[in-house]
Amino acid sequence: MTTQLTTIAGFDRIGEENAFAVLARAQALAAEGRDIINLGIGQPDFRTPDNIVEAAIRALRDGQHGYTPATGIPALREAVCADLHRRFNAEVNPDNVIIVPGGKVTMFAAILMFGEPGVDILYPDPGFPIYRSMIEFTGARPVPVPIREENGFGISGEEMLSLITPRTRLMILNSPANPCGGVTPRAEIDRLVAGLADHPQVAILSDEIYDQMVYDGEEHVTLLDYPEIRDRLILLNGWSKTYAMTGWRLGYSVWPDVLYDKVRKLAVNAWSCVNAPAQYAAIEALTGPQDAVAEMVAEFDARRKLVVELLNDLPGVSCITPKGAFYAFPNITGTGFKAKELASKLLEEAGVATIGGPDFGILGEGYIRLSYANSQDNIRRAIERMRAFLQENS
Repeated sequence: MTTQLTTIAGFDRIGEENAFAVLARAQALAAEGRDIINLGIGQPDFRTPDNIVEAAIRALRDGQHGYTPATGIPALREAVCADLHRRFNAEVNPDNVIIVPGGKVTMFAAILMFGEPGVDILYPDPGFPIYRSMIEFTGARPVPVPIREENGFGISGEEMLSLITPRTRLMILNSPANPCGGVTPRAEIDRLVAGLADHPQVAILSDEIYDQMVYDGEEHVTLLDYPEIRDRLILLNGWSKTYAMTGWRLGYSVWPDVLYDKVRKLAVNAWSCVNAPAQYAAIEALTGPQDAVAEMVAEFDARRKLVVELLNDLPGVSCITPKGAFYAFPNITGTGFKAKELASKLLEEAGVATIGGPDFGILGEGYIRLSYANSQDNIRRAIERMRAFLQENS
């Protein structure tokens, strides 16, 4: 008998993060003996600092093996609040913080709370692909907010406000941004927040996972700075990028009182709690020495300058200087290639993994993303391979 299973329509709408598909293909080619340079995946090439690793080991040896509160251990939630106060002078109550297994969980929870058929959710485009994927899963209408090269890949507050309708329930911001490396200036955030006074039904999800990776004297503007929206603000952050802890699966979010118990119940139903020793490692990350963070950001800055210089010397390529995160988003329209075609050929023929702009949204055509979370030597080798490919195919 043929199996006759019917899943809900939402599962047919789920997309994916193509960076992982590119990573899998790159690994498969490497297994065949090919020399592949991966500038595709957004993962620091640094080890987690030793003091953080040792804190996890110590927690295991001390018997921290059991369940923790679904919202996270109190000491970690308090450390998150102390860190936000230290860096931004923000007043956050530990009872508004939840520890989650990675940044995507906060996106999923927030979008699940507000998304349903008949609802609009605004998200940045080009942007992190999971935003649109989860919006479509809920049946809500995804409304792309254009992220434009002429704006330095920052959000236009005026343009975002113009897209709000009575159907809008949630808007998503991301600064510093993936995939473009843009940093939205305070003036644009001021304009957006002022306009939101006319739209009290709209919740805000602010993805600030790259908040410590800003360059050239740029300021990261946290939406915690705006008390007038704190009662509808969801802040997303975590340890993956700042502390080179991608595989630890650690994130946190700050929720307004009216939503906190909803996300707590979701935690109880979905993931119970984040693993205990990782939470003790996270305390050490926030409260211990920050030298490794400064060293990593300084190295990312050096790589950023290198990758922009080299990309702008390629035929048919131009690249504005990203102000945050660890991504460059060069314009490749002058090469004559479509973005995904170029990314595929660079991997298969030149041995360089990148991501085509359309994988980050409908407005990503004409661009590819390069992660400079790789060594300067590998960046040089990769871009020389790109040069040879473009010259041969011009």
